[in-house]
Amino acid sequence: MSVHRTGLAYITAYLSLFAPLLPKAAAQNQQAAQKSFTLEQAVDYALQNYPAVRASLERVSAARAGVTVARTGYLPQLNGVYQDSRATQNQVPGIWLPTSITPTVEGPIGPSSGQSFWGSQAAALFSWEPLDFGLRSARVGQAQSVEAKSQADLALTQLQVAAAVGNYFLLAVANQQAVMAARANLQRWQEFHKSIRVLVDNQLRAGADGSRADAELARAKIQLYQSQQAERVTLDTLAALMGTAGTEIKLDVGRLLDLSPAGSLPDASASEHPLARDQMADVRQIQTEERVLQRTDYPRLYLQGEVFGRGSEVPNNGTILGNWNGLAPARENWVTGITVMFPDVFGFKALSAQKQISKANERSQKARYDQTIQDLSGQIQAARDQLKAAQLVAQETPTELAAARQSETQSRARYQSGLATLVEVADAENLLAQAEMEDSIARLNVWGGFFAVANAQGNLQDFLQLLRSSPPGGH
Repeated sequence: MSVHRTGLAYITAYLSLFAPLLPKAAAQNQQAAQKSFTLEQAVDYALQNYPAVRASLERVSAARAGVTVARTGYLPQLNGVYQDSRATQNQVPGIWLPTSITPTVEGPIGPSSGQSFWGSQAAALFSWEPLDFGLRSARVGQAQSVEAKSQADLALTQLQVAAAVGNYFLLAVANQQAVMAARANLQRWQEFHKSIRVLVDNQLRAGADGSRADAELARAKIQLYQSQQAERVTLDTLAALMGTAGTEIKLDVGRLLDLSPAGSLPDASASEHPLARDQMADVRQIQTEERVLQRTDYPRLYLQGEVFGRGSEVPNNGTILGNWNGLAPARENWVTGITVMFPDVFGFKALSAQKQISKANERSQKARYDQTIQDLSGQIQAARDQLKAAQLVAQETPTELAAARQSETQSRARYQSGLATLVEVADAENLLAQAEMEDSIARLNVWGGFFAVANAQGNLQDFLQLLRSSPPGGH
């Protein structure tokens, strides 16, 4: 018996998105193994320890730092350089080796000579862009859109991890109930098998009844073993999704097996789902790229100022002074001015094509967003219908269980009196085992239906709040 198969299929698609699980520390695994988790505790543990969540958090931190980097574009730049050089005499005094700052060098060309001399240069360049026609603001907005996208990715990853843990938690509880029902069925058959063997040995029943009892007892054992295997596999998967793979965890079912809650979940729009927000973050990120492109074809204005000094062993008469005279600057100069940088005149065609590409990408992403809204709206409605069906089933299973118990008791009594065959008893026993499991699973499926609605709406906190506020009920 599975819990809301649609939800499980939905989360199975999520699992392929996650990064491979990383091994956890022994102390953390021991803590997880020693603790019994409620559904809410399992979700919280996964959100703290699952590697995909931690990776998303680091991407948010990196994107936030990127906004800071973009804002530094408003600050002026002040760069300095100092250089000593030795060169042949046939050079313009004050010659510079290549650097990021190269001040204007003036001076006569000296006489041709292979003799070398010392020279020194020092400079500082101040540059500030007071007017950029919105380019820096657009770049800051672009960095902020990256941060918003990383935040949306984080919220989506958290929902995916929480949904996976919640679905497998509910499935694990359902498998536990299946094990309990299979164990109860096995115990009944073990007791009944003994009584049948006594009757067969005393030739009060045909040997065929003994063979049928042996087969039913073996089948009850097989069902128990299969149920236990399904339970173990589900718990192993749940431990991996919680970030503690390889450890044995215990479940605290809390109120999940109580009567269905009387409350309901608030309605939510598909546009509020983290997946829809993530898609919209993609749209806005492309829009910020467009704004940057729109401002790259404007000129840029810089205010600049420079101070620099020079020193040389070669005075104006061409002689070499010697005695290391050129190792320190001896003449100071300064210059200020306004620089206007114009965009590439012949680059308009490429820039126009880039804008067209960006617009096409925006339209494509908006179409994906519209498709996401359609898909999420359908999933929300399907989850609500699933919840209604689960509630209707839960209303009928108590009647089914009571009738199955009465039928099992009567069929045993009839068999003992010789009024019924073993086939009738076997059918009654199987019906009772199925009714016991369906009754407990029906209540769990109602909770699973609420979980599916909350998951489809993208807000599991509504479900957890309903679970906390629901008063304890009877089993």
